[in-house]
Amino acid sequence: MIKIALTDDHPLLVEGLKNILSNIPEHQVVGCYATAEAMCQALQDTAVDVLLLDINLPDANSIELIKPLKKQYPNMHIIVLSVHNEYAVINSVRQEGAQGYIQKNASVEEIIAGIDTVLQGKVFLCKQTQQVISKKTSDKLNNVPKLTRREKEVLIEASKGLTTGQIAEKLFISPHTVESHRKNLIEKFQSANLSSAIKLAIEYGLIRA
Repeated sequence: MIKIALTDDHPLLVEGLKNILSNIPEHQVVGCYATAEAMCQALQDTAVDVLLLDINLPDANSIELIKPLKKQYPNMHIIVLSVHNEYAVINSVRQEGAQGYIQKNASVEEIIAGIDTVLQGKVFLCKQTQQVISKKTSDKLNNVPKLTRREKEVLIEASKGLTTGQIAEKLFISPHTVESHRKNLIEKFQSANLSSAIKLAIEYGLIRA
């Protein structure tokens, strides 16, 4: 039996999900909670396989709850339910360790598929969420600047913490040339400084951290 808990402060949504999931063979809703406090208290005494967690609770920021919950209940799979469709929110949830992200207007089939997927140890993202991530990835690729061989060499050495003089000595070029490359790199990455350019280069996969 798959034991499911729902944490959401919207009674109609909770009741609807509860009725749907309770009618699926081998699925059992073992608890419904409107607040983080009620959920945390109940989880101490209730074994849960999958937690459907609203991202906006009246007494807590759900994103900040994910990591502590995963640490305390490592066998519990967390799927975030949200009305938010912004990449920053989705990315934060994924980084905290949630196995799933589903929009609240997703189909019943997607919610059921999400539960089955995370139970297999995989990550589940509903179709709308996948589209947001795909667009972000595409935008990143389109914004990746093209670097010359020498610019990349300067960037790599700068990422190691080397000074202009040290880079010049290592690459057998003048400090003035290094400074010129540093300026070009900042312009190409549209960054405030070289440190920001290095972070973007790592994010784009141009250099290793």
